[in-house]
Amino acid sequence: MSAAGGRALVVGEALVDIVRRTDGSVSEHPGGSPANVALGLARLGRTAELLTWLGDDAHGDLVRAHLEGDGVRVLRGDRVPAATSTAAATLDTEGGATYDFELEWDLPATWDSSDETAPVVVHTGSIAAVLPPGGEAVARLLAEHRATSTVTYDPNLRPALMAAPAVTLPLVEALVAQADVVKVSDEDLAWLMPGVAPAEIAEDWVRRGPAVVVVTHGGEGAFACTAAGDRLAIAAENVEVADTVGAGDSFMSGLIDGLWSAGLLGADRRDALRAIDAATLEQVLVRCVRIAAITVSRPGANPPTSAELGEG
Repeated sequence: MSAAGGRALVVGEALVDIVRRTDGSVSEHPGGSPANVALGLARLGRTAELLTWLGDDAHGDLVRAHLEGDGVRVLRGDRVPAATSTAAATLDTEGGATYDFELEWDLPATWDSSDETAPVVVHTGSIAAVLPPGGEAVARLLAEHRATSTVTYDPNLRPALMAAPAVTLPLVEALVAQADVVKVSDEDLAWLMPGVAPAEIAEDWVRRGPAVVVVTHGGEGAFACTAAGDRLAIAAENVEVADTVGAGDSFMSGLIDGLWSAGLLGADRRDALRAIDAATLEQVLVRCVRIAAITVSRPGANPPTSAELGEG
């Protein structure tokens, strides 16, 4: 599988974010962590397909129009939920978001893709990776694709929807062991394993199988460790924050896209990815930080295009 072209398959929830701001205003925006990753990849010029669980209702139409308008292929399955899921995000004075969900997650048994070749990369994360009944189907799908595709994973945890950390941690670590690339926030790690240093967890996770584990620290930048033994710290860019919605997802899109551009995605490139050198990874991560900075500088999950990055 060559990484020169091809497509990304993103598996996970797409929903409608209902954003409540401190001034009392309320707005509705398509969202969901995996959907945001697919959107970010499409805006960076990649062919991105999203396998998700959308209802045939007004909210579902809103999500489909939003994603397809930027070129994401929203795959059609053999069955759909009664209603599209929603997430109410309440913003604080610093732009941080807390969430309240009305969500159902599953996968269709079959779906239509315009491309029968194996994807270069399969990404999942957040609610879709751990919430039953769909979580089990996601884990099976990842296992099926490892022979042909790079697997990437972002836990992007939602404690309000998930079981206690002691129950969720084994599910997360099983997915970490399947993944080639993991991106996780320091907030996720603090909830999963309170009191344990994020770098210590990253070191443990990279020994479980991934080639690269990246920990994001919000305004403090990011830390990465690799199976090849490199350790990197990347500073964040100083920007005025509108809100943090979608920042981690845009970072994840940039990480996938950057490794793709470096020729390191596809199952036949797994050994090369495991041998990634520090200079290449640093270049990728600096661009990820820039992508995230642009996203937080404007409201909502609104990742930049290649043109906005000065790349085309």
